[in-house]
Parts: sequence; C-alpha cells; structure tokens
Amino acid sequence: MSLNIILVIGVILSIGFHFIGVYANAKKTIWLMLVIMWAGSFSIAMNEVKPSAYDEVKKIKGQFEDTDKLIQDAGTEMSLYDFLLIKKSYIKNNPKK
Repeated sequence: MSLNIILVIGVILSIGFHFIGVYANAKKTIWLMLVIMWAGSFSIAMNEVKPSAYDEVKKIKGQFEDTDKLIQDAGTEMSLYDFLLIKKSYIKNNPKK
C-alpha cells in the first residue's frame, strides 16, 4: 500500500471522526484525539528502524541503481519510511517469478 493511499484513508477517517464529534457535541475531544493520532503516526513513520533492517539493506545494496540511490539518500540513520521506500523500489526492480 502506498503512502498516498494511507494518507487519503487517514484524511477520510479524520473527516468522519469530525462529523461524529459534531453530532455527539464533542468537537474539542475529537480534535484532540485526531491531533494525537496524526502526531503518533508521523512519529512512528520517522522512527529509526531496527538493526535487522540494516542487514537486509546490505543484502539489497549494489543490485539496482535506483535502489542504491535511495539507500544513499537515507544515510546512516534510516527511518521506517526510508526503509519502506527502499523495499518498494527493490521489489519493483526484482519481481518474483
């Protein structure tokens, strides 16, 4: 699932929760919950990956030029989002038969 689809689903859910809050007359509570939900989502996406992910990236490195560029752009402290981009690029270049 791409990041764009996840963001669209998140926005739709946020709008839905907003209307539930308006109906239940709890707008402030719902908006506080939405802010916490989005902040948590961004925090998780920007966390550094586990050491086992670096081992997997070492196996991928050197096979495809565009994947290597993503690995180089990610740097030494790779976020979860960077890792997912690298994996997506590798899978796109190396489809299973």
